[in-house]
Amino acid sequence: WRARDVVGHLVEWFPDFLKSATGLVLDRGPSPEEDPVAAWQVHADAVQRLLDGPEAATPFRHPMVGEMPLPDAVDRFYTSDVFMHTWDLARATGQDERLDPQTCADLLAGMAPIEELMRSSGQYGPRVPVPGDADVQTRLLGFIGRDPLRGRE
Repeated sequence: WRARDVVGHLVEWFPDFLKSATGLVLDRGPSPEEDPVAAWQVHADAVQRLLDGPEAATPFRHPMVGEMPLPDAVDRFYTSDVFMHTWDLARATGQDERLDPQTCADLLAGMAPIEELMRSSGQYGPRVPVPGDADVQTRLLGFIGRDPLRGRE
């Protein structure tokens, strides 16, 4: 992933997902190609306002995932996606790629039982093989289709 692609993905899919499940519309910033920092800031501010405001009580109903409180849906789908793409951004920009091990373990434990569903959705690439004794971050990244060992040679 290029950094602009990660920002573009995050600021584009979630507003559409949110609107389809709640009817709520998030403010949109400039194009991530034009100004990825401003695009992200406008988006992040809009998500935070959503969670802090009365809209947080809006029912979240989506045909693919069912019904749940809106803050739970944001955490389950959006926050986890931001967390996983943190690695992509770090890799693309030459920053520290370490992720929180407990969050990696929690995500992996939650996704492993629904692997077939995830792969069939087209949202995740094929699993990348990693060594059997790999740490939990490496296992998570391989699971979601990243090659965490590429570039470490």
